[in-house]
Amino acid sequence: MKRRDFLKTAGLAVGSLALSGCGRAGKAAKRPNIIFIMSDDHAAQAMGCYASKINKTPNLDRIASEGMRFNNCFCTNSICTPSRATVLTGKYSHKNGCLTLSDKFDGAQQTFPKLLQTAGYHTAMVGKWHLKTEPTGFDYWNVLPGQGKYFDPDMTEMGVKKEYKGYVTDIITDLALDFLKNRPKDKPFCLCYHHKAPHDEWEFDPKYANLYKDVDIPEPENLFDGYHNRGNAVKRVTQKIGMRHTLFQKETGHLRGRERKKQQYQIYLKKYLRCVASIDDNVGRVLDYLGKSGLKDDTLVIYTSDQGFFLGEHGLYDKRFMYEESLRMPFVVRYPRRIKPGSVNDDIILNVDFAETLLDYAGVAVPGDMQGRSLRPLLEGKTPGDWRASMYYRYWMHGAHFNVPAHFGVRTREHKLIYYYGLPLNAKGTKGGPTPPEWELFDLKKDPMEMNNVYDDPAYADVVRKLKIELIKLRRQLEDDNDGVAITLR
Repeated sequence: MKRRDFLKTAGLAVGSLALSGCGRAGKAAKRPNIIFIMSDDHAAQAMGCYASKINKTPNLDRIASEGMRFNNCFCTNSICTPSRATVLTGKYSHKNGCLTLSDKFDGAQQTFPKLLQTAGYHTAMVGKWHLKTEPTGFDYWNVLPGQGKYFDPDMTEMGVKKEYKGYVTDIITDLALDFLKNRPKDKPFCLCYHHKAPHDEWEFDPKYANLYKDVDIPEPENLFDGYHNRGNAVKRVTQKIGMRHTLFQKETGHLRGRERKKQQYQIYLKKYLRCVASIDDNVGRVLDYLGKSGLKDDTLVIYTSDQGFFLGEHGLYDKRFMYEESLRMPFVVRYPRRIKPGSVNDDIILNVDFAETLLDYAGVAVPGDMQGRSLRPLLEGKTPGDWRASMYYRYWMHGAHFNVPAHFGVRTREHKLIYYYGLPLNAKGTKGGPTPPEWELFDLKKDPMEMNNVYDDPAYADVVRKLKIELIKLRRQLEDDNDGVAITLR
């Protein structure tokens, strides 16, 4: 019997204080404290533990080396507000109401912090919220308005606006540490510690100004991708390094062609990586506090980002696409009582699984309307036999930013099928008119950099048919198939 079914059958109340098992010394383990750390736009390929060729992140790597690194963690909608809503609710965008950046999160709905709070956890949210409504389900919250500023940011503490002096990554960490030091000591806690960085426009702390100053950041192999074997969708977009966009116009306006792209790449990456360095240092402060205060063994620590990000791959920056760099999220977890140090997992996991995982470890029944699965078996080295072999993705904001078209698709271990279906019937959050529908298929084993669309290759006809059937099945199971977008088999 699955854990969720067992909990329902047993009729456990949401507030049940089930023990999570025995510690390594044989003692009954407490309900774990939880620190859920999330940055904004931090690509996995900019973390040392993911074999980064461009930077080092020793403190983030500590979480992985002392716990588990997931190599195939994906988001279900690669854009900030929708991803954050999915993390909170354990539901896909079409179920939690946040399809686009313009949507306001309905704070009345069920979230994992509310369930933990009801179960006796002391809950807090500090840093970037980006959901257009005030946080709910938290005993304490202090958040940036919207995107927030990198320097001297305004923040809203429990409904009251305050101004802070300094650099935002340091300030958010100071507030997180203040919460940890002043929390009630008779309750387990859940702290959502969320960074603004490294979101554009990548304003770094001046103390990192010389970091990478005399270094040429290695370029991705496909920085100069010509999109020769791709569909028209990526050819039309404007999120390309080397274009005359405003972020780097001052520094590169005098350059042309290949030289402009190379220079823009270096400026972009150095700014980005300096922001990441600040995150790494500050996460180290929190990890050090846990060690010195005796909380390390009893605290489940997660580090992730709200989605992936292009760092020059395909000549792009930003996210949105279902391509690997945008789709893939970093996800590392440490919990010494239950997770083997230095472990690695290659199963497909999603941001829709995070809420269920935290509830499971807290001994709280997972509501039946959540759409993910707890990662606890995977974290403890036991992948269930019925674990997912595919995942469903959907981006809704047709043409709204960088001219990226709306699309959905399915990814398995070996292939990825993407359908750019044109202007959606529900045009909320969209811009511009319809675009011709088109498909892309990538063989991820032979072509991991996704350089060759093989959708029209007769050798892949059976693969196309099987993936379309899988895509139809996932859309039906997740109840996202009532939009009038038809998928025809061939």
